[in-house]
Amino acid sequence: MTHSPDIAAPAPEAIEEASFLRDTLRAFRKNRMAMVGLVFVTVLVLAAAFAPWISPHDPYRVALDEQLLPSSTTYWLGTDNFGRDVLTRILYGARVSLVVGIVPSLISLSIGTVLGILSGYLGGKTDFAIMRLADMMIAFPSLLLAMVVMYTLGANLLNIFLALALVGWASVARVVRSQTLALREKEFIEAARANGTKRGVIMFRHIFPNVIPTLIVLFSLSIPEAIMWESSLSFLGVGVQPPGASWGLLVAKGKEYMFQAPAVAIAPGIAILLTVLAFNFIGDGLRDALDPSMKD
Repeated sequence: MTHSPDIAAPAPEAIEEASFLRDTLRAFRKNRMAMVGLVFVTVLVLAAAFAPWISPHDPYRVALDEQLLPSSTTYWLGTDNFGRDVLTRILYGARVSLVVGIVPSLISLSIGTVLGILSGYLGGKTDFAIMRLADMMIAFPSLLLAMVVMYTLGANLLNIFLALALVGWASVARVVRSQTLALREKEFIEAARANGTKRGVIMFRHIFPNVIPTLIVLFSLSIPEAIMWESSLSFLGVGVQPPGASWGLLVAKGKEYMFQAPAVAIAPGIAILLTVLAFNFIGDGLRDALDPSMKD
């Protein structure tokens, strides 16, 4: 008589995690605006990645005999004051905006998460020092602080990352701290402390996984904010420098020709508007899907 081999049943934690993921995805898909935002961002990422194959024009080629041409089958959005194709410049500018939106957001999220967990769990002087520093950062006008950093260190992409990360970590730290304060009183944290688990293990193996849903929402909402900051810095002349392609820079240079060739300034402005809205829709959808109080 043969016996069938024993098959280990999946752990309850794995089943619960799979169920949570399914419920989250189902709730996100039900949010129409979030799905519209996701489709737009996906198309934008693909267009930016394959810009050289989508547009036959060189975004940096100067053709003074083709200045400020109107829309045509050759130049769908016309040309700028240097004869460069506006649509091509927007596609290449999307690369800058997406990178500037993602990289500083990841940096500020990492810094804010570590400091927020340390502040919330350790408390005392550590909490006081970190939160007072965060208060100082939040109280200082963000755009002005970013401009000071750019003027001091110079206008290049690396310094843009640094400036935007510097103005963004404090708000993340405050949110993570509030979550940590609530989590450290939970029974599973008390049990870990009673078992002699080290503080570092408790903070980053037990508390950190429980703040990940909040971090996902913060990340999705910080991307459009970073895109707006970069566009503002470039518009003011302390961000991406010519002949680089940045949406804020395109608007700044195109505003001088608003009546001769409106698309030169309006088109990149619309790109900024739609991209920021799309990421905000995604962030709102993730927030509603991940927040248990918003579920049926």
